[in-house]
Amino acid sequence: MRDFSYLQDMNERSLAQQAAVRKATFSPSETKQLRPFSIWEISSFMFDVPADTLRKKLAEDPSLPQGVVEEEGRQRWFTLAEINELRRRVRFRGKKLLPERPKGRALRVAVSNFKGGVGKTVVAQHLANAAALDGYRVLVVDFDPQATLTHSMGLVEVKEWDTVWGIMCRDLCKEADRIMEAYDDPADCPYPAADELPKDVQEIGTMRVQDFIQRTAWSTIDIIPSCANAAFVEFASAQYRSLHKAWSFFGCVARYLDELPEDQYDLVIFDCPPAIGYQSLNAAFAADVLYIPSGPGYWEYDSTTSFLGQLGDALQEISDGFERIAADAGIQLPKRFVDIRVLMTRFEVANPLHVAMLQAFRNVFGADVCQHPIEMTRAVEQSGRFQMSVYEQDYREMTRETWKRARQSFDNAYAEFKETILKAWKERNEMREVA
Repeated sequence: MRDFSYLQDMNERSLAQQAAVRKATFSPSETKQLRPFSIWEISSFMFDVPADTLRKKLAEDPSLPQGVVEEEGRQRWFTLAEINELRRRVRFRGKKLLPERPKGRALRVAVSNFKGGVGKTVVAQHLANAAALDGYRVLVVDFDPQATLTHSMGLVEVKEWDTVWGIMCRDLCKEADRIMEAYDDPADCPYPAADELPKDVQEIGTMRVQDFIQRTAWSTIDIIPSCANAAFVEFASAQYRSLHKAWSFFGCVARYLDELPEDQYDLVIFDCPPAIGYQSLNAAFAADVLYIPSGPGYWEYDSTTSFLGQLGDALQEISDGFERIAADAGIQLPKRFVDIRVLMTRFEVANPLHVAMLQAFRNVFGADVCQHPIEMTRAVEQSGRFQMSVYEQDYREMTRETWKRARQSFDNAYAEFKETILKAWKERNEMREVA
């Protein structure tokens, strides 16, 4: 017979193996480092100018970052920080290199589907990386207790109070005090004050807004991480709701993000768990745009259909059952997304079934389906195996054509994503001005 101790032993063995893999994948210190980028990559994929034109700019102004030339090589290589300095200081024919950034707070995108294995984390990771290489400042929020995105960003030691669970505990304390203060006589309040909540919740309630944000190997990508212990957030949240029935549990992350300085980030990307629960509902309520990845098989289509129905029902139930609580907390119901997009992943162009399923998705969901699916290539397979995105992989470690094909697939998806978010950003701002 095997009880919980057997599962714990399996976990310990797996954690030891994880450490060994990360040590071999990242560096001897187990710290992930972002590789430099060549002039060929920068000119071809980021600045869209001839390499010789970029070289001429660098030669004309020695004060610009000059990169480094590796031993036994002629190519110059630049860090992401150096690339961003070039973006700020260099123009080509009067054209700025900084990306378009509409006014207002960062746009928030939830990558969600409760079918496992459809590529939610791969999509979230690659969109974040592509946006960073495009000059945007990105915050990624890992809602998934599997913590795959956290690990891919190079974080290995995360405490549960530094995760979304901690944000929810902090929010409960703040909301408990706000609700208590709304009563002329605190004795009339039927709900507990923050100092009546469990001690661990009170301690987390004192954390500052920036305490949950951690740096990554990418200089312009920060993360609110996750960890395996955060899995109990669903149980804990149910307990907290029973303690404080006026707590609008679905608005925690939105309220937290509203506390951040408006200009701290340009884009916030949520990697959601494969379930509809307290965390995924928080992501939904905080998001401006919902991105739904789906594989090219019938079972993925079937699961995506169920996800849409169950998420829709959950949002309706909250709108119907928590209307007064939401209004008191300043939350507008029903929840409205500026845009919803369906993105096909693991797509093989030469597979007739995949082509047929993509067409079926378009027949059903119409213009909500992204035009550019994520193709399955060797480089994409390696991104999961080695916890490195296509953008992090060095093209010298494979054939250049293999690398370019994988990058082109993600670049096409990102270009469409960028068009979507810029449009949504402006529409959101217009809606706020009208309101």
